Amino acid sequence: MKINRRATIDRSNADLNAFRDEVGDVSELKHNRAVIPKALPAAAPLQTIQDQVDVMRSLLRHEPDSQIECGEELLFARSGLKRSTFRRMRSGDFALEAELDLHGYTSSEARVHIIEFLNDAQAHGWRCVRIIHGKGLGSPGRQPILKSKLNSWLKKRDEVLAFASARPEHGGTGAVYVLLKKPKPRRS
Repeated sequence: MKINRRATIDRSNADLNAFRDEVGDVSELKHNRAVIPKALPAAAPLQTIQDQVDVMRSLLRHEPDSQIECGEELLFARSGLKRSTFRRMRSGDFALEAELDLHGYTSSEARVHIIEFLNDAQAHGWRCVRIIHGKGLGSPGRQPILKSKLNSWLKKRDEVLAFASARPEHGGTGAVYVLLKKPKPRRS
């Protein structure tokens, strides 16, 4: 059997010409590699991050509900706390296991130090600590800014069972005793 190459070539040229007519102008590739698009960056929850930033800013700017006076005593106890336990804490009967002195700190610095201090207290299993906030005599208008904010901040912390202004020998109305929940036992 004899193959007519010319007919095959002619037919191929005809097909190629028809194909070129249909496709139109094209340019020849200078390489034989496929172009792979770069991977898209991982999706970031931008709105969630922005919401968290907004919450932190609002907490740092939070103004106390009411201004507390210089000599005013702070008292707070969660419901369910025994009166006798609160009375003992308030009278200074609990051993103070640590203290934090906030003198010289701005409100935002004090808040950060309080959070770290309370977290450390929980980690160490401390039950009663003292926070010295000062009487505010050096503040503008001689108002106890940190005292008012501390009153608000401590009420929002779940681990705080109660707090009360300290006895005069421990700072009086310039400091508070803070009673903390017993830490939950860690499971191994």
